[in-house]
Amino acid sequence: MYIHLGNDFIVKKKNIVGIFDIENTTTGKNTGHLLERATKEGKVVNVSYEMPKSFVICMENGQEKVYISQISVATLRKRAGKLTF
Repeated sequence: MYIHLGNDFIVKKKNIVGIFDIENTTTGKNTGHLLERATKEGKVVNVSYEMPKSFVICMENGQEKVYISQISVATLRKRAGKLTF
């Protein structure tokens, strides 16, 4: 099953490690370091140029990818169905 992250971006449900609220988590030191490192390593994909609301961490072919999305965490979790974190 696939989850639509916004615009033309989809990911496989099984690849999702976590879905996070960008406003509440980026204030934390560890999350800030994670996003900064992923950006420097070219692992961040911005799926929209609108105001970001969430980010989704995925493991694809053994590689980490972080998707920045304008879709809320609640909506993404509904799309994911019974996916638990």
